[in-house]
Amino acid sequence: MAAPLLLAIDQGTSGTKAILVDGVGAIIARGHAPVGETHPNPGWVEQDPIAIWHSVQRAVAVCLDGQDAGRVVAVGLSTQRESIVMWDRITGAPITPVISWQDQRTAALCDEFRSPEVERLVRARSGLPLDPMFSAIKARWLLQTHAGAMAAVRDGRAVIGTIDSWLLSRFSNDDPVIEVGNASRTQLLHVADVTWDPDLLEVFGVPAAVLPRLTRSTGPFPSTRGLAPVPDGTPVMAVMGDSHSALFAHGAFAPGQIKATYGTGSSVMGLIARPDALHPGVCLTIGWQMDRPAFAAEGNIRATGAALRWMASILGMSVDAMTELGARSQSRGAVLVPGFTGLGAPWWDRDAVGLLTNLSLDTTPAELARAALEAVVHQVADVVAVIGDNVGTVRDLFTDGGPSRNDALMQMQADLLGCTVHRSAAAELSALGVAHMAGLAAGVWSEAALRDLPRPRDTILPRETGDDRAAQRAQWQAAIARARSGLACRSATIETA
Repeated sequence: MAAPLLLAIDQGTSGTKAILVDGVGAIIARGHAPVGETHPNPGWVEQDPIAIWHSVQRAVAVCLDGQDAGRVVAVGLSTQRESIVMWDRITGAPITPVISWQDQRTAALCDEFRSPEVERLVRARSGLPLDPMFSAIKARWLLQTHAGAMAAVRDGRAVIGTIDSWLLSRFSNDDPVIEVGNASRTQLLHVADVTWDPDLLEVFGVPAAVLPRLTRSTGPFPSTRGLAPVPDGTPVMAVMGDSHSALFAHGAFAPGQIKATYGTGSSVMGLIARPDALHPGVCLTIGWQMDRPAFAAEGNIRATGAALRWMASILGMSVDAMTELGARSQSRGAVLVPGFTGLGAPWWDRDAVGLLTNLSLDTTPAELARAALEAVVHQVADVVAVIGDNVGTVRDLFTDGGPSRNDALMQMQADLLGCTVHRSAAAELSALGVAHMAGLAAGVWSEAALRDLPRPRDTILPRETGDDRAAQRAQWQAAIARARSGLACRSATIETA
C-alpha cells in the first residue's frame, strides 16, 4: 500500500496556500493562488466568496500537480478568522460579499451598542471586547443594510458563517457547520460553555436559525467534493483558524508556551489552564477542540509589519534596508507608537493616536529605523506580559511570519522579554498545524508521535540585562500613555523632546 499523504489548505486574506505532507511530517509539495479584495468605501474591505473558493481549487491543483492524489487520506483546512459571508442554504449561492476581518464600517454601529452593561455582557460571555473586527457586529450590519438579506432570513434560506463554514459548504450545504475555534471569534459564542449564546444573539440581532451547527476541530465535517484532483469523498479531518493552527504547529500544547505570528499585525497566543480570571487586555478564545476545548488567551496587535513598512516609506528605502539600518543603531530615546488606527491588545483603544516622540534636532534616520523595530518588539512584549499574568513566567516564545525572518528583530525580542525565542523554519505554519491535526485524527500519528515530529527552528537566547529591559519598557510605557492621553490631535503626531 502506498504511504499516506495529508493535504492541508490555508485560506488567508491575500491568498490560499496548499501543502502536501508525508508520514514523517515533511512538506513534499506546495501550491498557492492569490485572492483580491475591494474597498467600496473608506474603511470597507470586501472579498468575493466565489473567488475565495476558486483560489482553494487552484492552490490544491497546483500542489497536487504530478502527485498521486489517491494517496491523500485526509484533508485539513486552516482559514482567516472573523470575516463573514451570507449564502443561500438551498442553492449554496452567496447572498453577500465576504466582509473582511479588517473592515471598519461597523465602528459607528459599535458605538451605538456601547454601554457598560453591553460591554460587560459581551466580554463575560464571548471573551472578546466590543470591536468592529469581530463577526457579530458585521452580521448585524448585513442584516440591517444588505438588499435581500432579511428576505432570505424570512424564507429560511439564509446562512451566515465564517470562511471555514463557507468553504465546507462547497462540499455539502445540507447541514452547514462551523468549527468551534472559528466560532469563538464571532462574538456570538458563550466560549466557556461552547454554545451559541441567546443573550448575545439578542444583543446583536442575529437569529439563531442563520447560524451553522457547531462542531469540534476534528469534525465531523463533510467530505470533499469538486476539489480535483482530490477524489470526491476524501475525508476532511481537521479545521482550525489560522492563528490557532500556527500555535498547534509549533507544538505549543501546554500553558506558558506562547507564539507570536508577525505579519501586517500580530497575533500573540498561548493556551491557558482556566478560562476565567483573564486579563481584560487579551481575548479568551478556543484554540481547538478534540475531546475537551483547549482555551487560549490571545492579543491582536494592529500594526507590526505595517509599522516597519510605514517607517521605510518615510525614510525612502525598502523595508529590508530600513531594518538593516535600525539593527546596527540605537534609538537614543526616540519612540514610535504605531497607533495608526488606534491600538489593539492589550489596550483596545480606538482613540489612541500614532506618535513619534522624544526627537531632537540631531535625531538621525538610523535612530528612527531603530524606533520602528522597537515598536514591534514592545507591542509583542505588552501582550506577552498580560498573558503571563495568567500562566506565570514566560520562558519561551515561538515565532513565525515574514518579519520573524529578520535575525536582528528576533534578537531584540529575546532581549526585551528576557526569554528564549524559538523561530520556526517553516513558512507554512498555519497549513502545517492543521495537517498535524488531520494526521492525528486520521491515525497517521499517535499523540506521542505527533509530539516527536521534527519541527525545525532557530533558537535565539536573550543577551540584555534586566536593568536595560526595565529602562526600555518604562520609556515605551510613557510613550503609550501619551498616545492614549487624548491631548494629541487625532492624526499621527510628532513631538520633540
